[in-house]
Amino acid sequence: MPTSSAGYDLTPIDANTRAEMAKDLSAEVRHVLFEHGTEPPFCGGLLHEKEAGDYVCALCSLPLFRSANKFESGTGWPSFWEPFAPDHIRELTDTSYGRVRTEIRCARCDSHLGHVFPDGPKPTGLRYCLNSAALRFEPEAG
Repeated sequence: MPTSSAGYDLTPIDANTRAEMAKDLSAEVRHVLFEHGTEPPFCGGLLHEKEAGDYVCALCSLPLFRSANKFESGTGWPSFWEPFAPDHIRELTDTSYGRVRTEIRCARCDSHLGHVFPDGPKPTGLRYCLNSAALRFEPEAG
């Protein structure tokens, strides 16, 4: 079993298991995760989330981002300057729409999450721009 730097199982999820996990997801969530969709700006349910906790994959629940690394980018999508663990995110070159961008996907289930751009704040200078539909927020216990 491949284990992440943060101690999570990164064993890839097979197509049958992925389909079973997706059966109760909304059409919008399935569109974002499986068809590389993008929700409209300023509409996502997690854009204004301010509580402490973790943002996990909407399909497989792998922790992807921490609230401590979220910032207001003004773009209309939840933005983070650093992932939960670097190996929880896969990066791929996206040449859709006539431009080159870096797509980010969940390292375990390969679901589309959003894109990463080199215009974020210090210390990383990165802006992980996420679809709220690709995430589920888990508040910090307490």
